[in-house]
Amino acid sequence: MCLGAGINWTMFPSNLFSGLLTDLYELTMAAGYVQNRFDVRATFELFVRHLPLNRNYLVAAGLEQSLDFLENVHFPAEEIAFVRGLPIFRHVQPGFFDFLERFDFSGDVWALPEGTVFFPGEPLLRVTAPIAEAQLVETSLLSILHLQTLIASKAARVTAAAAGRSVVEFGSRRAHGTEAAVFAARAAYIAGCAGTSNTFAGHFFGIPVYGTQAHSWIMAHDDEAEAFSNFLDVFPEQSTLLVDTYDVRKAIDKIIMLGRKPGGIRLDSGDVLADSLWTRRRLDQVGWKDVQIFVSGDLDEHRIENLLCSGAPIDAFGVGTALSTSADAPYVGVIYKLVEVELDHRIRSTAKFSADKKTYPGRKQVFRLATAETTYCSDIIGLEDETFGSAEPLLVPVMSRGQRLETARQDPASAVRMAQARFLAEKARLPNGLLTLGIADPPYPVSYSARLEELCEQARQSFTTSPLT
Repeated sequence: MCLGAGINWTMFPSNLFSGLLTDLYELTMAAGYVQNRFDVRATFELFVRHLPLNRNYLVAAGLEQSLDFLENVHFPAEEIAFVRGLPIFRHVQPGFFDFLERFDFSGDVWALPEGTVFFPGEPLLRVTAPIAEAQLVETSLLSILHLQTLIASKAARVTAAAAGRSVVEFGSRRAHGTEAAVFAARAAYIAGCAGTSNTFAGHFFGIPVYGTQAHSWIMAHDDEAEAFSNFLDVFPEQSTLLVDTYDVRKAIDKIIMLGRKPGGIRLDSGDVLADSLWTRRRLDQVGWKDVQIFVSGDLDEHRIENLLCSGAPIDAFGVGTALSTSADAPYVGVIYKLVEVELDHRIRSTAKFSADKKTYPGRKQVFRLATAETTYCSDIIGLEDETFGSAEPLLVPVMSRGQRLETARQDPASAVRMAQARFLAEKARLPNGLLTLGIADPPYPVSYSARLEELCEQARQSFTTSPLT
């Protein structure tokens, strides 16, 4: 099996690429396709129907891990034996289990590059493969892309609120498991965070890591000044001292009396506005103007914005729970829908017409238009072979016949740095209204092309006039 561009996947659990990382109905449908020799080539598109609460845009993230999964997904013998033993598979013919034994994803994939800003209806990923293959990978692709896109989109708001000040992702201990903690750190970095407290994410993805000290360090010492001094002994150049264990102002004075200037001080509770203002004045009085004030403790984008608007002299923020869980909007409605089937070189476009869940048929491309000043002004969702003047097509090929294209192959650190650079460049081109914490009015314009609307109507007419309907 291909394990990517020099990536040491032994650092992750071996079951990360298990074919059983799927919903049961994906396996039952695959068995139906195989047993009935339903050998069509299918195209599925993964997209979002609606923006979550308080979001004006989304940030694409998780593509690297999606491609890793597609390159390596397989069914070990013990997993096939488990499936075979399920009562629902009692009458399934042996050919399906042979199919699982030799399973190797062979499809083509187009995607939005990580760090791309996108909107509802726009395909984040497009998969074309034999239908049983495309069906079996649905759940994992949705899960992988959902988590990182969710966290990246939240981080984009948090970093925007910080108005150029550094934000460090501090949420590992509140993430939904250790794996989620690592990928949340990755996604937060893509959307502009300066780094993370998660050392594994720093090691594996090359993300800058940051840390200070806990209250337990202070409490373990008989004397607070001794705690500060001992820490400075070990970390003389990069100490950030936690000053709110007992009394912020007394702690600051103790540090000054030591005569040992730290790199920064950290406020984690209390009246952060008043304490930061007092601390800045006190540090400046003794000439420690370059000692930074770092603030953490139940922060989110709204609290950060309020502190800065009130004049809090804060240099950097550590954001944990609200970021790693996307607390105000803990899910994005990502879906994976069939848009086209091909059999014997005959293509049939497919769509869904149920109330409130309509989908559009055909392989699509997203086209982004900009003003003469290079600010993005609108998107068009069209068919893959359309063009719209100077509009930029966003979806790019990333995998062919189950193999990642060379243009999409890079080491983990390079991939995440490029994704962050892409996001920051795109963010700079967004209309100002999208960058506020409130709901943009008007929202960013996204439309469907005339050809796509026509194809959708043809598909609807074909369905409604079918003798079986």
